Amino acid sequence: MQLPTPDPEFDGVIKPGALDSKPWWAPRIVPPKQAPNVLLIITDDSGFGVPSTFGGVIPMPTMDRVARAGLRYNNIHSTALCSPTRAALITGRNHHSAGFGVIGEQSTGFPGYNSIIADDKATIGRILRDNGYATSWFGKDHNTPVFDASSVGPFDKWPIGMGFEYFYGFVGGDANQWQPNLFRNTTQIYPFEGEPGWNLVTAMADDAIEYLNRTHQTMPDKKFFMKFAPGATHAPHHPTEQWVKKIHDMHLFDDGYEKVRERIFENQKKLGVIPANTKMEAWPEELLKPWDELDATTQKLFIKQVEVFAAYAAYNDHEIGRVIDTIEEMGKLDDTLIIYINGDNGTSAEGGPLGTPNEVAFFNGVNEMPVETQMQWYDDWGTEETYNHMSAGWSWAFDTPFSWFKQNASKLGGIRQNMVVSWPGEIEDKGALREQFMHVIDVVPTILEVTGINAPETVDGIQQAPIEGTSFAYTFEKKNATAPSQHKTQYFEMMGQWALYYEGWLLSTKVNRAPWEAFGVANPDPLNNQVLELYDLNRDFAQSHDIAEANPDRVKKMKEMFIAEAKKYQVFPMDASVAGRLVAPRPNITAGRTEFVYTHPMVGLPQGDSPSILNSSYTITAEITVGEKGAEGMILTSGGRFCGYGFYLLHGKPVFLWNLLDLERIKWEGSEALSPGDHTIEFDFQYDGLGAGTLAFNSMSGLGRPGVGTLKVDGKVADTRKMKKTIPMILQWDESFDIGSDTLTGVNDADYQPPFAFTGELNKLTLHVDRPELSEADTAKLRAAMRNNASSE
Repeated sequence: MQLPTPDPEFDGVIKPGALDSKPWWAPRIVPPKQAPNVLLIITDDSGFGVPSTFGGVIPMPTMDRVARAGLRYNNIHSTALCSPTRAALITGRNHHSAGFGVIGEQSTGFPGYNSIIADDKATIGRILRDNGYATSWFGKDHNTPVFDASSVGPFDKWPIGMGFEYFYGFVGGDANQWQPNLFRNTTQIYPFEGEPGWNLVTAMADDAIEYLNRTHQTMPDKKFFMKFAPGATHAPHHPTEQWVKKIHDMHLFDDGYEKVRERIFENQKKLGVIPANTKMEAWPEELLKPWDELDATTQKLFIKQVEVFAAYAAYNDHEIGRVIDTIEEMGKLDDTLIIYINGDNGTSAEGGPLGTPNEVAFFNGVNEMPVETQMQWYDDWGTEETYNHMSAGWSWAFDTPFSWFKQNASKLGGIRQNMVVSWPGEIEDKGALREQFMHVIDVVPTILEVTGINAPETVDGIQQAPIEGTSFAYTFEKKNATAPSQHKTQYFEMMGQWALYYEGWLLSTKVNRAPWEAFGVANPDPLNNQVLELYDLNRDFAQSHDIAEANPDRVKKMKEMFIAEAKKYQVFPMDASVAGRLVAPRPNITAGRTEFVYTHPMVGLPQGDSPSILNSSYTITAEITVGEKGAEGMILTSGGRFCGYGFYLLHGKPVFLWNLLDLERIKWEGSEALSPGDHTIEFDFQYDGLGAGTLAFNSMSGLGRPGVGTLKVDGKVADTRKMKKTIPMILQWDESFDIGSDTLTGVNDADYQPPFAFTGELNKLTLHVDRPELSEADTAKLRAAMRNNASSE
């Protein structure tokens, strides 16, 4: 089978004259008659113990409803991280095979890690589109390379380039739900402007409903495939005020995370979604302080954090329900396969043990912000004033009965999801449980089987790689309720932590890094420098009893199996670094350039495609003309409320400002408003550090170092200040590089509100970046330190 389907031979009659000829039109390509509509739902950063459907305390009636109409699955697995799971989900191939060994923001120049879904791995969207489906994608797109995410393309790795005819959502790992970097197809849109209370969770459902109705009214018989991928419950947790009040009034979390964990565990056993004899690991007191040892202020903050998270989850489930209601109102529910996967990995602990009002701080190494600092945002938690995350204690509870979190690929808390599937016209064993081992790579072959569509051999003339997943359509039949799993072997690997599943056995590395410990020296040999554990999941559902010591031969054999799988699926070279890969070089449109010149306003250039000034010296020079009435407004900005910089005129005075994670703002300011006429204003920063080159030696010592900034007006120094520390890793990723105005949020609300358009004339803007280069002496020291670190491991 090849896609697109070759044009059929003309079946009419052609004579010299039209009156003697017979016209003919090729028939429209349609799916097989038995093929259902497909609604594929995947939520974000949500562990096994979150939904009420599987014993959680957060009410999720839509998931409950789908479960009652279909089947519950308690043994489906993710990759432990966002875009890797999503790449596997839409291709049916393992995440390294699909180029997503890590998230796109950490991509490196190896086949398993380059964040490029290769052309020999066509997505389910492309396959179904070319077989007559209307295909759409709503919500999170975390599978477009960061270096291809600008509004000038290329667009072949955007949803519309990968087979999805319509896209409404955001590009990247997460988004501010109040003011997102939102796209319709490839055009950035701003529907929230002038709309107080607008929220993407509702807007996304609204747009999906409008799309379904438009498609139905235009072509009632056309089958649809919709990928519905909300940003919830990834940070920032942004529910509406009404949902926060609903959850608060339920008092679900007042007795703390250990009690909540116990309650979820008992609920799970009562529902039968885990075996009655399941044993949990003890609470990790060395990692997460017990609730009773927290002071009253900390408990108050933590309860606020989790109530906002729970409201976000419940709100999201409600909006998913509205989409399903629409399908039912169209009379298509019986003929729609709904796959609703709870989470693309375990619950996130990236807020650290204390949580945070600003997730951008975590990605820059501020992973335990003091409670007294966080309390400044207590009343605003979950609003547009925060980019919030919760304490990891709640995350551990929400992964019940398992341990650990998102990122931890060797523990079930990081990789075990749950799922409900309904197909009212076909599934008869309604409300039943299925316990067969599965992985998200199994979704594509399942959809292909039920639609009667074969995986293509070639797409656009390119030979296709084999599908690596196994269909679970056999589980839809009641007679196969307890049939053995057809998925026998599965590897897992994420940032140097790895595991191998084989017919009920799980070989896994002992966790050697909590998710918030992302900035230390990375394990130099993640394949071998590990403590290996072994679990019999047939008897130990929650992975709580390590039996490696008693089974050395099985451990050895399964490690050999893992190595074979790793070679087969592009896992090598393994890399245990985390934060360091955020600033690794990649082929964006600024690569190799040191000077950037702009002569016209421009907004919306994403971080991955814009000049980076982090860990470098730089000079920004603006040649402007001020009118007779003066001028003000934004000249250049990158980032926003939660981290970034801005170069602007405020009441006519030149200002350069660094927003350091919404914790501190450093401002350089001219003493007088600029007079009418031509002016040159310049900001020069001299960085006192070795820069990103130290990462090649497994060292972060060159990042986030001090420097001195100088603001000049027409060649004269106006202000000089020293920065004792600088941003080491990343600006606010869902905000853009803007010239001439400021989109989304501003870097300093006290000074201005976006768009803050520049009212003067921008003649020329020049950005020059002077990146540090390591000397021979620097290299020798770093190499010696790397050897010492490796020998101490």
